[in-house]
Amino acid sequence: MPAIGDRVPDATVMITPADGPGPASSAELLGSGTVVLIGVPGAFTPVCSDFHLPGFVLAAEQLKAEGVDRIAVVSVDDAFVMGAWGRSEEAGEEFLMIADPDAAFATAMGLDTDASSFGLGTRSERYAAIIRDGVITSLEVEERFVDHEVSTAEAVLARL
Repeated sequence: MPAIGDRVPDATVMITPADGPGPASSAELLGSGTVVLIGVPGAFTPVCSDFHLPGFVLAAEQLKAEGVDRIAVVSVDDAFVMGAWGRSEEAGEEFLMIADPDAAFATAMGLDTDASSFGLGTRSERYAAIIRDGVITSLEVEERFVDHEVSTAEAVLARL
């Protein structure tokens, strides 16, 4: 797992711009400005859809007021699923929905986990990071990925 002060790792991820899904560099996507990065085990999963992402959608204006340029959400999913999840949760323009289809980014972050007992295979731990110009300044990982305490929007706002 990266330490505070480390640069965000570079891995190939997928995003879905208007012209369709395509590969992108995590270092480029997360490397400028102040970014809140939310790692989740899966789009449309109960905790992620009922609590985690909706909390950030509700707090988006507060986060922007605190200097956050972008809110990025990453999951071990495909780009189509991440795009659909963002639309279904009404995540606005300030949200960047990032697909990590082969867990390359989760692995580079040292936050990949075996969720086979939930029928999910390799997934990401649940976490929230604050990244300033590509440098990780805060990283809080939930003890269990079904928890949502240290990675909530409220917890992030307290750390900004």
